Amino acid sequence: MSIKEPLIILTGPTAVGKTALSVSLAKAIGGEIISADSMQVYRHMDIGSAKVTKEEMQGVPHHLIDVLEPTEEFNVVLFQQMARQAVEEIRGRGHIPILVGGTGFYIQALLYDIDFTENDEDTALRRSLEELAKREGPEALYERLRAVDPESCESIHAHNIKRVIRAIEFYEKTGKKISAHNREQRQNSPSYRSAYFVLTDDRDTVYRRIDARVDLMIELGLVEEVRALQAMGCHRGMVSMQGLGYKEILSYLEGEISLEEAVYLIKRDTRHFAKRQLTWFRREKEVIWIEKNDFDHDSQKMQRFMQDFLHEKAIIL
Repeated sequence: MSIKEPLIILTGPTAVGKTALSVSLAKAIGGEIISADSMQVYRHMDIGSAKVTKEEMQGVPHHLIDVLEPTEEFNVVLFQQMARQAVEEIRGRGHIPILVGGTGFYIQALLYDIDFTENDEDTALRRSLEELAKREGPEALYERLRAVDPESCESIHAHNIKRVIRAIEFYEKTGKKISAHNREQRQNSPSYRSAYFVLTDDRDTVYRRIDARVDLMIELGLVEEVRALQAMGCHRGMVSMQGLGYKEILSYLEGEISLEEAVYLIKRDTRHFAKRQLTWFRREKEVIWIEKNDFDHDSQKMQRFMQDFLHEKAIIL
């Protein structure tokens, strides 16, 4: 029986502090980082995505960052393909792949090699659902999904129109809930020998960090970043512009809401997103929860866990 290759996973809610810990870990064990983030993949979208900077990388190679234009569509299937390739390249250099980010669905797709094969030849339903969203708004589409698959609504935001449509489309074409399909796929044996860490912190602390991060984004020029994207031809119908921070600032620039309202919505919806992330991770199998206060960025404790894992010893908290 072949031995599965190792994969380190470090995730957690937004603004909890994954970046600094992941870089410290990578330097300690000879790792390279693969981003599991749906927005940092895009060029020109640095501030609103809280993209890791060259300085923060500290020389550690990062993958799936700045690889697509904002006009291109990014989804879980493309992530899965690109992440697999990155894993192989990292292994080829004799290094350890470390998957870092807060998009649990992406992590799941890579770890369990989830099959997203479906019949895409019939696009009539998709077009009708897209028209429904334009005509009656995303909430009407979301309520249609809630009627057939309420469990999916726990992990898909109402404004993530592409994922809402895919979930409805899956149900209409197969008669099966996509949440049930994904749950079955999670029963697959993992494709890697993984150590799945979820970094967490006190909820109020995370919420304060979110608010402070959003204020800093505005100070650093988020409005100007979105205005520049507009000038490039980006609009709210694009996947890239549906990200938190971008769609709200677009609404401000288009005169629909004030800047104060936009900032309020970004903070509120980011807090809701962090809550949904934690709900997702609690459903995952064999995760190791770690309290941020127990692991400062120079902690030897995490490194010992990693060394034990890489030598196939039991990891015990």
